[in-house]
Amino acid sequence: MDASQLIQKYYRLDKLPHIWCPGCGHGILLNSLVRAIDNLGLNKDEVVVVSGIGCSSRAPGYLDFNTLHTTHGRALAFATGIKHANPNLHVIVIMGDGDSFAIGGNHLIHACRRNIDITAIVFNNNIYGMTGGQYSPTTPYGDLAATAPYGNPDSPFDICQLAKGAGATYIARGTAYHARELDKLIERGIKNKGFSLIEGLSMCPTYYGRKNRKGSAVDMLKFFKDNCIDKRLVDNNPQLGEGKILIGELYKSTRPEYTESYKAIIDKLKE
Repeated sequence: MDASQLIQKYYRLDKLPHIWCPGCGHGILLNSLVRAIDNLGLNKDEVVVVSGIGCSSRAPGYLDFNTLHTTHGRALAFATGIKHANPNLHVIVIMGDGDSFAIGGNHLIHACRRNIDITAIVFNNNIYGMTGGQYSPTTPYGDLAATAPYGNPDSPFDICQLAKGAGATYIARGTAYHARELDKLIERGIKNKGFSLIEGLSMCPTYYGRKNRKGSAVDMLKFFKDNCIDKRLVDNNPQLGEGKILIGELYKSTRPEYTESYKAIIDKLKE
């Protein structure tokens, strides 16, 4: 299915055009999600897309699925309730790096710990874009932001390592440059029976890029091209990964899924 057909089938045309700045990578990541859903052949009525607050969190408003735009940092709490109410739904959560790992960090680590069957996609552009360019939990050390005019004093989270430590059973990272590869990572995350976290590296030329002299949106895409490497290549030759950002499927494991475990308790009590 070509791009125009995907738009006609999966987008709310009356909500377009979108509000994202020229050069923002979020539209690319959103299209990867739509292609993944289409490739899997999911019924639109069985998909729920949830978001919190932020640039990335406007995404569900453009999609013609069951969608829910919630409060800042609480998307996973709402999504958990939806999954409990109807475990047969495919629940997908779109969050930004601040929405997910700052105010929403506690919800995220417990969603990972529970291994609830939700797919969380973090649009990571290293900044709070919508509210003025404050530094976020993923802003690199020393980089500039509206709230760090002399340099960020905090060390950034590695989103994927944090999710692994908290118990997520599928973890992957892609970028706006490697969009087709990201399609496949999201597909695998949706198919995983448990909590899946996919980090999508995005570019924000307006607040992060301009303030830190990263060049144009094309320059920022080229950074992803030149500085990211697939984990499979590094597994065979660790030296290739020196100074690079690992992308691809980073971790996968199997353990009981939360709603199934919860149901088993209820069934046992009924007996």
